[in-house]
Amino acid sequence: MANPIYEYELTILEQHLDTFGHVNNAVYLELYEEARWDFITKNKLGLKEILETKVGPVLLDLNLTFKAELKNREKIKIVSQARPEMRNKFVMILDQKMIKEDGKVASTLTLSVGMMDLAQRKLISPSTEWLHALGLEEFKEP
Repeated sequence: MANPIYEYELTILEQHLDTFGHVNNAVYLELYEEARWDFITKNKLGLKEILETKVGPVLLDLNLTFKAELKNREKIKIVSQARPEMRNKFVMILDQKMIKEDGKVASTLTLSVGMMDLAQRKLISPSTEWLHALGLEEFKEP
């Protein structure tokens, strides 16, 4: 399962739009987050498991790029894939893209993600389950 690509399909709706008739900049982050919740939940690491284990992902930084306009009722696909490397023993890198029906990339997002021990309020190394879910079983440190 090394480096799986997760896909999440959706339709741009009226509530996603700003006064210019295209997707509001802040909504991009919400849609990317929906895609992340979808794939971690499908890997049995969703909200229920996070609340039970008190361990979950937190965003440390992000780089969001807009490449093509998204409009009302467009169908898009968000693809998410972890890189086969980690910044250090605590930080994983995740790349996401919004792709239009014609194959054009509308937006890209690169995230640094850490695993937070919610009880201790500190970053911890990701568990085997989290590494497996992201396809990072054999990551390499820089």
